[in-house]
Amino acid sequence: MLKGQLPNTGRGLAAHPGSPPTNNGQGPEKSPVLPLNLPAQISNEDPQAKATPFTPKPPTRPRLERALSLDEKAWRRRRFQTSHEDLAARSGASPSRGSLQDEVPRAPTHTDSPPCLSTSLQEIPTSRRAQGSAGGSPNSWGHCISGMIGTSLDLLHRDGALAGSPSRLPAVGQKVASNALRSTDRVDSVQTDCKSRLQSRLFRAHSSLGPSRPPSPLACDAKSFSLLAPIRAKDVRSRSYLEGSLLASGALMGAEELARYFPDRNMALFVATWNMQGQKELPPNLDELLLPAEADYAQDLYVVGVQEGCSDRREWETRLQETLGPHYVTLYSAAHGALYMSVLIRRDLIWFCSEVESSTVTTRIVSHIKTKGALGVSFTFFGTSFLFITSHFTSLLERPPPRSVLTAGDGKVSERLLDYSRTVQGLALPKSVPDTSPFRSDAADVTTRFDGVFWFGDFNFRLSGGRVAVEAILKQDLGEKVSALLQHDQLTQEMKKGSIFKGFQEPDIHFLPSYKFDIGKDSYDTTSKQRTPSYTDRVMYRSRHKGDICPIKYSSCPGIKTSDHRPVYGLFRVKVRPGRDNIPLAAGKFDRELYLIGIKRRISKEIQRQQALKNQHSSTICTVS
Repeated sequence: MLKGQLPNTGRGLAAHPGSPPTNNGQGPEKSPVLPLNLPAQISNEDPQAKATPFTPKPPTRPRLERALSLDEKAWRRRRFQTSHEDLAARSGASPSRGSLQDEVPRAPTHTDSPPCLSTSLQEIPTSRRAQGSAGGSPNSWGHCISGMIGTSLDLLHRDGALAGSPSRLPAVGQKVASNALRSTDRVDSVQTDCKSRLQSRLFRAHSSLGPSRPPSPLACDAKSFSLLAPIRAKDVRSRSYLEGSLLASGALMGAEELARYFPDRNMALFVATWNMQGQKELPPNLDELLLPAEADYAQDLYVVGVQEGCSDRREWETRLQETLGPHYVTLYSAAHGALYMSVLIRRDLIWFCSEVESSTVTTRIVSHIKTKGALGVSFTFFGTSFLFITSHFTSLLERPPPRSVLTAGDGKVSERLLDYSRTVQGLALPKSVPDTSPFRSDAADVTTRFDGVFWFGDFNFRLSGGRVAVEAILKQDLGEKVSALLQHDQLTQEMKKGSIFKGFQEPDIHFLPSYKFDIGKDSYDTTSKQRTPSYTDRVMYRSRHKGDICPIKYSSCPGIKTSDHRPVYGLFRVKVRPGRDNIPLAAGKFDRELYLIGIKRRISKEIQRQQALKNQHSSTICTVS
C-alpha cells in the first residue's frame, strides 16, 4: 500500500530559485529523501525516470493506519532544549528571512504537523509535504510520498531538527519572482479541496496540538506542541482504571501518570503556621508568607495552619485563594474553634487526591471561641499518604499544674507534653481511606499511620533562663545568637529526651524568635509583662521512609506585624510514590465558590491599580513659564 499512489493532490514539483541545473535524469539523486537540488523543469514523463530517490534499506514498512496515533517511544524520546539553544532562540539568532532568490535552502516549518510521531505518514518531513502542496504532477507527489515513507528515522529526526527555518518553496498564491513557479501556482479547486480533506483526515486527531496551542518548554522545538500530553487510543480502551494496579497504563494514580507530572517523583510542599492573636485586621499582602522571595517557583501544595484565627474565617480563606491565584484551588478547609487549616493545591493535580478526612482533639476549652487542642487533616496523593496537624498547646496564662508535676524552669512543660500525648492518641485518622502500610502502623499513635506527617503550630515552648539572659544573647551576631538561644529552648531539650515528637525532625533554625512582639513593631514585648522572646511557632515533620522528606527552607516572616507572633513557614521536597485507583477519590472536588471569589478579587484590585496609575499620570501638570 505504501508504494502505491496517494490521491492526486498536487502537480509537479516546481524548481527552486537559485538551484543548480538538473542532471536530466542521468543518475539517481544522492539524497535518500527529496533532493535539495531540484531540476529546473520537470517534464510530463514518469517522475521516477527523472529523479528516483535512493532508499537505503528502510526498516519494516510502516502501516498507514497508524497515521492517527502517537508513538509512546517517540514521546519518551523527545529531546529537551539546552540552555544555549534556548538562549539562541530567545535572542533571535536564527537565520534571517531574505528574498526568495537569495534564500538558502532549508527545511521549512509546518505547524500543522505534531512532533514525535511514529514512523508513519504523520512523520513525513514537513518540507516535503510543503513542496507537494505547492504544486507538481499528480504522480510525482505520490512517488515522493512513497519514497519519503521509507526514509530512516535518523533522517526524519534530522529533518525535524531543522524545523523553524524558512520554507524553500512558497505557498500557493504567493507572489514569486520565478516564472516557472508562477505557472505551478495554478492548482484547480478540485485538487485543492482534495488536499484539504486529506489533511483534515490526517490531523484532526491532533487538532489540540496545532499552531493554536501555546509552545511547550518540554519539547525539542519550542514551536512543537503544548504541555497537554497526548492520549493513546489503546490506553483509553484498556479499561485498567479502578483495577488497583500500580503499573497499568491507564491507571489514574499509577506510575505512568505519576511520571508525567513528577519525573523525579518529588513534590514541592509549603507548610506554614501563624498565631493571629484573634486580630480582625489582616495583612494587606500575604506574598511574603505564601510566595517568599527565596523561592523562584510556587509550590505544588500549600498547607496553612492558624491558631487564634480571625473572627471572619471565610475572609482569611479568600485571601489565601486570592494570593495564590487561579493556578490553585482550595482542596479542603477545616476549623476547630479558633484553629483553622487550609489546603490549596495546583489545579492540575486535584485529580490525584483521595477524599480528604479530618479529626479534632480538644485538650482544654478556655472560652466558647478559643480552643486549645489540635486539628488533623489527612489524604492520599497518588500513593503517598499525608497527615497535617496544627496544634495550640498550653500557654502560661492557663491554670497552673499540680505541684507534683512542676519541673525546673517553666512548670507548663509537662502540660504541653500531655497535650501532645492526647493528640497522638485522640486523632481518629484515617477513616475510609486505607492505610498505605498498615503493618507499620500503631493504633496508639496516629503519626505512624501515614507516609508523611507534618505537625505545626503554636507549641508554646519557651526559652529558659529569663528575659535578661535572652536579651543579652540577642545582642550578638545572628549566627552566634541563634545557636546560643537554641541551647535554652525547652522543646529542643524535650525532643532530645524522647518525651515529645518521637520520630520527628525539625529543619535547622536560622531566624530570630517568633514571639512575643509589640504589634506593628519589630521590638519584643515592652509591656509590663515583659514576656521572654521564644521559638513558640514551629514546624515538625516525620517520614515513614527514610529520606522521603527534604527540608529546603525554614524561616519566619518579619514583615507581617499584625500579631504578636510572626508567621513561620517551611519549604519541603517530598517523594511521591505511585498508588492505586481503588480508593475513595476526591474526583476533582474543590471549593468552587471560593475560587471564583478569589479571581474576582484579583481582577478588581488590578483594575484599581491601573486606575490609580492613570490618575497619577493625569494629575501631573507641566507648566511652561
